[in-house]
Amino acid sequence: MNAKKKGLGKGLSALFGDQKKLENTSKNEDNVQKALIGELARNKYQPRSIFDESKLEELSNSIKKNGIIQPIAVRKNKSSSEPYEIVAGERRWLAAQKAGLHKVPIIILDLNDSETLEVAIVENIQREDLNIIEEANGYKRLNEEFGYDQDKIANMMSRSRSHISNTLRLLNLPKDIIAMLEQGELTAGQARPLIGMQNASSIAEEIVSKKLSARSIESIKKRKSQSFTVDPNVFDAQRDIERSLGLKVNIRNKKNNSGKLTIEYKNLDQLELISRLLKNKSKN
Repeated sequence: MNAKKKGLGKGLSALFGDQKKLENTSKNEDNVQKALIGELARNKYQPRSIFDESKLEELSNSIKKNGIIQPIAVRKNKSSSEPYEIVAGERRWLAAQKAGLHKVPIIILDLNDSETLEVAIVENIQREDLNIIEEANGYKRLNEEFGYDQDKIANMMSRSRSHISNTLRLLNLPKDIIAMLEQGELTAGQARPLIGMQNASSIAEEIVSKKLSARSIESIKKRKSQSFTVDPNVFDAQRDIERSLGLKVNIRNKKNNSGKLTIEYKNLDQLELISRLLKNKSKN
């Protein structure tokens, strides 16, 4: 994707530089327009994938009582039938639908794709609405789709480079641990020591069940690493078996290259699948 190269943060200043003006619609009647709810399309660069239904309901009730105080920021939409694409304010748009509104106040911004993603990420981060994995995926898109390096992302987001790097590294965790982070069962501080560990998932489950602190996690990590080596070849073999079975597999390999392979199943159907596969292998 070839995004137009404009000044760093131009998309942000276009929205947040005039934030005080936007907050008072009565003083911005020349800038604010009305649009039908159906004329707005969701932001394809929205980094947030989880919307809290209870908070949406609260916002919907507030909108019923007070209306939408701050207009929804949009840009002209060139990729679908709806004339506008939401840049910032998707939660307000969803709540307005729940409240039964037919029209919503909008303000139109002239932003390219990378600036739209900038605004979507920053708006959510400033409101602390993103979970850490959504934040990481937003940074990943800035890097992979628009060529932003970590220094540029850190400068744009007013975060340290180490924060950006550590946040991105969380995406290297197994999918089940990423799901725990998304659901708020684990914090980033609890999960970060598990990156690259062969038995990360089992430790994560122990962390959640025992509500362990970060210091305790480091202790567990040290204890378990004394008994088992993390051989890249063994780790790759574990992932290959997981992909083949579609089930969680854990291989613990000792220094003398003996060890234990564990296959986790969640119901009798999965157990029967494992049994059938092993029987077929033995026949061959």
